[in-house]
Formats: sequence, C-alpha cells, structure tokens
Amino acid sequence: MSAPAAPPPPKKAPKVNRLELPVLEYRGLPTTLCPGCGHNSISQRIIECFWELGVDQTQVIKMSGIGCSSKSPAYFLNMSHGFNSVHGRMPSVTTGALLANKTLMALGVTGDGDTASIGIGQFVHLMRRNVPMVYIIEDNGCYGLTKGQFSATADAGSLLKSGVANELPPIDTCTLAIQLGATYVARSFSGDKKQLQAIIKGAMAHNGTAMIDVISPCVTFNDHNGSTKSYDYVKDHREDLQEVGFVPYFDEISLDDEIEPGSVRDIEMHDGSHLMLKKIEADYDPSDRVKAIETLERSTEDGHLMTGVFYVNTGKANFLDLLDLSDTPLSGQPDDRLRPPASALTEAMAELT
Repeated sequence: MSAPAAPPPPKKAPKVNRLELPVLEYRGLPTTLCPGCGHNSISQRIIECFWELGVDQTQVIKMSGIGCSSKSPAYFLNMSHGFNSVHGRMPSVTTGALLANKTLMALGVTGDGDTASIGIGQFVHLMRRNVPMVYIIEDNGCYGLTKGQFSATADAGSLLKSGVANELPPIDTCTLAIQLGATYVARSFSGDKKQLQAIIKGAMAHNGTAMIDVISPCVTFNDHNGSTKSYDYVKDHREDLQEVGFVPYFDEISLDDEIEPGSVRDIEMHDGSHLMLKKIEADYDPSDRVKAIETLERSTEDGHLMTGVFYVNTGKANFLDLLDLSDTPLSGQPDDRLRPPASALTEAMAELT
C-alpha cells in the first residue's frame, strides 16, 4: 500500500499592522479605470501608507470632486466615509466637514481639471487657510473623462494625439500652493513607489494643508510622443530634489551608515514622526519659502520635472487652531450650545426695528 499523502502545510497567517488588521482590509472596490492608469498606482500607495501607519479608517473622510481622479476613493480605505462633491468644490465641502468634526482625518483626492480649472478659486482659499488635510492632485495634464483635451497644468508646446500643440502656459500648483500659504508642498511621480510612499506618509503626519502634485500619466489620451505628462517623458526629464524617507513616531530612528553627517535634514512632524530629507541639490532648505519658489521656477525654465518635498513649515497654526474649535463634534454638542434661546431671537429682532 502506498503511504498516505502528506497534509498540505498550514497557510501562513497574513501580516497585520498595529491595529491587527491585514492590508486587505484597507482596500476598496476593483478599479474601473483604464489598465495602466497612474491613478491606480496612487491608490495602491495610499492603501500601503494607511495600513503601514495603522490608521483607524473609521476616522478618515475621503473627499473628491468629479473626474477620473475623483473615482479613486472608491478603490481604497473601504471602511472610511467617502463623499464626491460638485465639480471643483471638494475644498469647501472638506472644510465644512472638519469644522463640524475637527477630530477627523481628511484625505482629498482630486485632478488637475478639478483643481486648476473649475476648482481654482476653491483651491486658492483652501491653501491660504492652511486647512489640516492631505490634498493629492492626480495630475495627467488632460481631461480624461471628456476625451483628453488640455487641462490648465498642460505644458506649453505639449501635443495632443492629434498633433495639436498647447499654446498656453501651465499653472504650477506647487508654486501656487507655496505662495498662498500651504505648509507642506511636494511633487512626485505615480511610478516611483518609494518616493511617493514617503511623501504621503509625511503629509499624513503634518498638521496643516499638505498638497501633493502627483504626475500620473493618462494611458489613453496623454501617453504619446509629444506629451510632457507621459511615462517616457517623465522618466527622461525628471530630477529629484532629495531622497525622501519617513520614520513613524512608533519606530526607532536609524540612519544608513552610508549617509554622511549633516547631509540629512531631519524634520520632526506634529505627531512625533520624522521626515528625513537627504540632500541631492546642494544647500537646499525646505523651510525656505522663497528658495522653494525659486527652485520650482528654475526647474521649469530648464525643462526639468523636479520632484521631492519643496516646502515644509511645522510652526504655522492651521485654520482649525485659529478658530479655537471644540474637540467635541457638532453631533455631540448639547442642544443649549447649538440652539440659541428664544430671548436671543427677540433681542436680534429688536435691534432691527
């Protein structure tokens, strides 16, 4: 008689995070975006960052507007509340949600059209108020939902598939964000897993407006020769400002022996985490607002796509701190604090007569 077959080895338990949850719990619905879309890579980085940092999804709000990018929140953080606002109006809706409950963590995912065209006014006021949220622009330089027309971030001289050239200068959302008052401004590429992860984690630990412009090629309408937002163009013209690393507050800080003393800028974030910036560009100081704008302007003139953390200011009060709001959400406030007494109405009416 043959020996009985050996039982299969026991399945290895999935790796879990600080909340004892596997990464599967941080995913969302299957994507309906085009295969190869850079937006899907960004969604995957968001999943990894929130899982690795052990964030409680039930305390996260996923906010978006309209567009290919604004479909992305359905693909990650399935236990978080998501809200699609009117086109370009995500900043004000998010501000209102945080005013109602300042304890929530806000993640806004938007596109270059949603931000730099119809939503540019909303973007301006969000940046100047320094509302505490992570604001990710999935930037492909075109309107993917309406057949690939140029967006406001498309570079002058960039070509459509038809050969039509863009004659208008682009809006640089990073330069604009720094000028207006955002306190964490960065740019990355959807195809750079390591850099984008570190930048998103730094943004999550920041206590102010963290604006990240992510170049995310549209494989259907803007990934051809002549496009300055294509995978090939970004790879050929990209220049890193620094190597970006992130150490969460619950991990011990250690640096590679290869890193020379003084070559790393260690920025302690509000929750005790550390953003580690290893210099590539000589003497670059991410706390120097004027230098940040100058660097972005110079890279544009040179035809380079600069990526990295351009500006960080951990000392500026955010919008909610300035208003001195209660930690108790509006939904938990007693009626006598939410509803003025009848005498208040009588007094107001008397003043108007």
